[in-house]
Amino acid sequence: MGKPKAFLNIGRQEAGYRSIHDRIHDFGEVEQTLNSHQRREQASRCMDCGVPFCHWACPLGNKAPEWNDALYKGEWEQAYRLLTSTNPFPEFTGRICPALCEKACVLNLFNHEPTTNREDECAIVEGAFREGFIQPCVPQRNGKKVAVVGSGPAGLAAATALNQMGYQVTVFEKNEAAGGLLRYGIPNFKLNKAVIDRRISLLEAEGIEFRYGEAVECSALLAQSEEQYAAIVIATGTPTARDLNIPGRELKGVHLALDLLSQQNRVLAGMEFSKEERVTAKGKDVLVIGGGDTGSDCIGTAHRQGCKSVTQIEIMPKPVEGPVDPQNPWPNFPRTLKTTSSHEEGCTRRWNINTLEFLGKDGKLTGVKVQEIDWIPNPDGGRPIMTEKGKPEIIKTELVLLAMGFLKPEHPKYPANVFVCGDAANGASLVVRAMASGLQTARKVDAYLKGL
Repeated sequence: MGKPKAFLNIGRQEAGYRSIHDRIHDFGEVEQTLNSHQRREQASRCMDCGVPFCHWACPLGNKAPEWNDALYKGEWEQAYRLLTSTNPFPEFTGRICPALCEKACVLNLFNHEPTTNREDECAIVEGAFREGFIQPCVPQRNGKKVAVVGSGPAGLAAATALNQMGYQVTVFEKNEAAGGLLRYGIPNFKLNKAVIDRRISLLEAEGIEFRYGEAVECSALLAQSEEQYAAIVIATGTPTARDLNIPGRELKGVHLALDLLSQQNRVLAGMEFSKEERVTAKGKDVLVIGGGDTGSDCIGTAHRQGCKSVTQIEIMPKPVEGPVDPQNPWPNFPRTLKTTSSHEEGCTRRWNINTLEFLGKDGKLTGVKVQEIDWIPNPDGGRPIMTEKGKPEIIKTELVLLAMGFLKPEHPKYPANVFVCGDAANGASLVVRAMASGLQTARKVDAYLKGL
């Protein structure tokens, strides 16, 4: 390391967010950037630990100490090469990853000011694009073709890895553009879709074929696999959201979270919807059911659409406040209370709330009956028991967004040349884990086709 004691006199500095009063009026990215001098100072804080727990925590095995050192020394191209030796799309993780590596950073244990790995990697890749370090790399072909079904983070990671191994890769995508969850689930204020388009253009230049609007079945590809595709990768994610089938579910105004998020992203891309089709929070009291990242994205989107108010409820207890989680001590990821940029924009948050019934008039939603609850230990072990607390109450709302996660898909038994990866294999998880799964699956495909 060029500056092994920098962490003692240089504090953690995050780029921060744009002003709330500025950002809620557009869908531009909320996060700002540091200048190159500040960024190099932040990279210098990496301690080059004897045991780099960041390697262990990152699903991709990113070599943060190595590329932070190169960044501190001003060796931007070397930092980029080190970063992309493990991470195919740092422009994605640099914006939306929860930074598991930072929670495992030794500095997080020391003073809860870990190295700014996520922001550093975003700065590195953006610098690489800006300086022209990133150019299409077309590999020598080996004569074999592979089909990838789904173009989310797992599918894209598998496709680019297989392409660079020499396979001719065709990606089938049911939607009108590539990206999957990145494009249709994550709002533009967290990930500008021009960032995705830039990467897809690069992958196309490297020889990957994208076929849009084709919701192909695996069986159809298998029928032609002998003469066309030597292997098939299934990367279709978790398309089925967890629903809430309680009385009143049919009322107009009750929607799955992605009904709002995907439609808003399509509107920003230029697609038009009729007044009846449009899901909007404009002028409404909004209730978000579900306390995770998807619920947070609904809050930020509702603000930008001009909502009157937003309330978010969660059936589970409130997480621990503060940087330390006694149930998951360092270097594990702490399950502590998370306050996102969307929460900062204004939101009433409540925990231990069970939803009983959607209420309405003339077929339209007017409120939701909820019940405060407690969780008590199960004497037989296992899941705690839910008990009612107090009396039911009614939350006034004209728009409910269900953000309660997604169901893990079930797959039939596939032939040996079919591989499943990402959320399609493991259930809903992080983008970085989906990418890691895609890379691992690409290696499995390569080993299978080589007869190893």
